[in-house]
Order: sequence, then C-alpha cells, then structure tokens
Amino acid sequence: MSAVAVVPARIRRQRRWLAVSGLVVTIVYLIPVYWMLNTSFKEAGDIFAVPPDLVPLPPTVASYVDAVFSDADIARGLVNSGIIAIGTTLVTLLIALPAAYGLARLQIPLLPVILMLFLIVQMVPSVNLALPMFVLFSSAGLVNSYVGLIIANCALAIPLAVTILRPYYLSVPTEVVEAAKIDGCNEFTAFWRVALPMSRPGMVTVTVISFLGAWGEFVFGLALATDDAIQPITVVLSEITNAYGVRWNDLMAVSAVIALPVIATFIFLQRYVVAGLTEGATKT
Repeated sequence: MSAVAVVPARIRRQRRWLAVSGLVVTIVYLIPVYWMLNTSFKEAGDIFAVPPDLVPLPPTVASYVDAVFSDADIARGLVNSGIIAIGTTLVTLLIALPAAYGLARLQIPLLPVILMLFLIVQMVPSVNLALPMFVLFSSAGLVNSYVGLIIANCALAIPLAVTILRPYYLSVPTEVVEAAKIDGCNEFTAFWRVALPMSRPGMVTVTVISFLGAWGEFVFGLALATDDAIQPITVVLSEITNAYGVRWNDLMAVSAVIALPVIATFIFLQRYVVAGLTEGATKT
C-alpha cells in the first residue's frame, strides 16, 4: 500500500516542478514582448528613466497615432506584407497538398533522395539563397514584384509543408482510398474527397507556419524589393530605425502592430498547430 501511495505523490511533485519550470521559461520569453508594449505606450522622455518605469503612467497612444496610423509608409508596408503572406500561403497549399499526397501514395523513383533534398533546402539559410534568386529574378523580370517575393518565400515554405503533410497521408488507410476508387474516384478525386479532409490538422499547421514565415521574412524583402512601393513591413521597419534614431517608442509601436497577427494566430490556433505538429511527427 505504501509503495502504491508513494508513486502518485512523486508524480505530483514532478508535475508541479514541470509546471513551475514552464511558467518561468514562459515569463522569460514574454519579458521582451512586455517591454516592447511598455515602451510603445511611453513618452519619449520616459524611455530612459532611471530606474525604468515598469508600467507607463500615464500611458499614451501618441506613438501609435504618429508612427502607425498616420504614416503612409507603414500602411503600405503592412499591405505589402499581407499580400505576400497570403499569396505565399495559398501557393504553398496549392502545391504542397498534392505533392505530399503523391510522395506518400505513389511509387516514385528516388523517393529517399527527394525527401532528403526537402530537408536540405530547409537547412539552407535564406541569406544564401537571396543573391542567386536576385540574379535569376532579374533576368525573368520578377524583381520588385509580388510574384517574385511570393515565389521566394514559397521556396522555403513548400519543402517544410510537404515534410509536415506527408505523414498524414501515410496514415490514411489504403483500404479507404481503394474503396473510393472502386466507387468511381480516380487518384485525384480520392485525394480530394478522402485524404484531404483527413489531413485537416496538418493543413491548419501548414497554413499558419507559411503565413507567419512570409509575414516576418526580411532577407528576401530586402534583396528582391528595391522599390519602396513593394517592400514588406519588415524592411520598412529597418528603414524607420535609421530615420527615427532614438525614438524607441515609435519603433516599438510599429513592432507591436507587426507582432499582432503572430500573437493573435497562436492565441486562437495554438492547439491546432501543436496537434498538427505532434500528430504528424508520430505518424509513419
């Protein structure tokens, strides 16, 4: 009886320590986010106060009014980033969904080599791809265009999306697909009507990762968008840094607006993203 009673107590202690450790790590990671918001609501003269003000009193939204809502460059950068991120997400889903299904279900020569290439592409830093892409896109007339920026982001998003989605299609029972074909489906309609609905968690995960990756991308925006009219918000923010100098409250206000889609996405879709990654990793 004593041995039976000790085990639950030990497990409870372990869970308690894990919860405390997780809380500490979360707080550490949230400190920069809090300080960004804190600074964005301060007056310029209060930013370097000693000791620093942990809570801005009184808070002011002047930085948001001046640097975000009244700045045409910021508005244009946000629109550009939205177009690029949405376009990247749609193209990634359009290509990665059938590609992952084909790699999972069809007998393709050199399949291990193809999968290895997908992994290698994910390990290559985007800065190493920016210059070759600039040369290629210059000859194709894709520099300073939404199409060029979307293609560049898809070059990194599609391999990751295929890697995430393929295990879901591998887990679809072969009998179900064959039954759909007996009922009159071909390979594509079996994918569309049977396999695709069963991979919904993976689709949500790929959608979120593709959108956020393109939303926060900087290197391709800097290298492939030399025209101010096409530059995403990440590049516009770097230029504002040079222009504003020490006006950190304005910079933090813009940064908070840029981070808002990321924070909102993970608040509302966190469980789907985590489930999509963990389930896909455990399927064979």
